[in-house]
Amino acid sequence: MHIKQLVAATAVFLLLTLLLAAACAGPAAPEPENVVGATAVPPTRGDIVVELPDLGVAPEFQNDVWLNSDGPVSLAEQRGKVVLLEFWTFGCINCQRTIPFVQEWQAQYEGDDFTVISIHYPEFAYEREIDNVQDALARYDITYPVAIDNDRHTWRAYNQRYWPTTYLIDKNGRIRYQHIGEFSRGSDQEAVAAIEALMAELDPVE
Repeated sequence: MHIKQLVAATAVFLLLTLLLAAACAGPAAPEPENVVGATAVPPTRGDIVVELPDLGVAPEFQNDVWLNSDGPVSLAEQRGKVVLLEFWTFGCINCQRTIPFVQEWQAQYEGDDFTVISIHYPEFAYEREIDNVQDALARYDITYPVAIDNDRHTWRAYNQRYWPTTYLIDKNGRIRYQHIGEFSRGSDQEAVAAIEALMAELDPVE
């Protein structure tokens, strides 16, 4: 009789253990969205959220010699446009790799709300020669205005230290975005998102 009671108690204990385990397991977790196998689908451009802080008033250009322009270009004349400002020098490999991205954005967005301007500040003596800069513009098919900043007036005004550096200046003439170094496929989407966000902002009140 004692053995039968022990067997019955053991069976009841096992049954309770199974029921408790089933209750704790709960339903299976749902599969996360936008997942193919084990690899997450990268976000589309519309999913990119880019910070666009107000970095202060963009200094006016301080250059008398310009290429790809009929005369000196002023930032004040660009009010109401988003300005992509590129500091570069033609002998810099990172600058050379950035040029196709800038040209792509120029082709896609240039118009009433967007323009591209570049400041050429030389690193080496041969980059100071205007003829060499002109040859580089022809070689890389650069058509946007290029300031010759051999005396580094504009470079100094922007507290520049690196080639290349890309700025986005909003319609009110304020710096809202800065990227140091070359772009790559993927990182360029942040710049695209910033351009489109700034172009969508309201025009300045006269």
